[in-house]
Amino acid sequence: MNESYFYLKLETHELYMPYKNEERRVRVLLPKNYDKDESERYPVVYMHDGQNVFYSSESYSGFSWKVIPAIKQNPDLPRMIVVGIDHGGQERINEYTPWKITESPLPEDFELGGRGAEFAEFVMTVVKPFIDKHYRTKSDKYHTAMIGSSLGGNISAFMGIEYKNQIGGLGIFSLANWITNKAFDSYIARKELDPEQRVYIQVGTQEGDEADRQLMYGNMKQAYIDGSLKYYKQLIKGSVPIDSIRFNIFADEEHNEKAWAKHLPECLRFLSEKWS
Repeated sequence: MNESYFYLKLETHELYMPYKNEERRVRVLLPKNYDKDESERYPVVYMHDGQNVFYSSESYSGFSWKVIPAIKQNPDLPRMIVVGIDHGGQERINEYTPWKITESPLPEDFELGGRGAEFAEFVMTVVKPFIDKHYRTKSDKYHTAMIGSSLGGNISAFMGIEYKNQIGGLGIFSLANWITNKAFDSYIARKELDPEQRVYIQVGTQEGDEADRQLMYGNMKQAYIDGSLKYYKQLIKGSVPIDSIRFNIFADEEHNEKAWAKHLPECLRFLSEKWS
């Protein structure tokens, strides 16, 4: 492969998580000619499940989001900084779930979830300030986006509401809001949404895996579709304009990075429409 393919510089940082007393890997993908254009500032896209963002060799599924090819092969996309924040391994479900999981077949004494607010605070009070300090960013909400899939979609949807004054765009792939249905519904119903926020939502008709089936009763494929559709309706009810939402249901697509990577350019294109 031509070496010019790797013109995008990827930098790695270990940032301290106060609530866990440990460090977390955060990687930063810089746009072409970042070091040359010293006066230029860039929008930032934050992505959860950072292990799966850049390289397939690191991804749990064996297939990454293909962020580098997406940017390389779509020159119409505006130049941007992409930040991949690693998940916490076995702690992933706790970090990406703001509420305790109570609607599942799990034993009553088996606790999962509930640390999403702490993780969100880490992202917004440690990661984002670090990125804005050390890189030439456009730090306002209009040029700040967040993308996540499955549970990463859950925490993105939560943060888009909780930090609506700092996050102007959301990419919600295969939202798993069924895992804390009642809590999420109650939360979004009592919050004031941001009518200026842009939200990209997508779900496939063949979603769900074995891990999911341990956490819910019923039709898993339908649960993903219903959950994404409900979220779409909740946004509209909360006064987010229809033109500011892109909602796609893709036939036969599954719950993995291969499916999500295919549509990442469309997501980035939609979220960046209002960037200056």
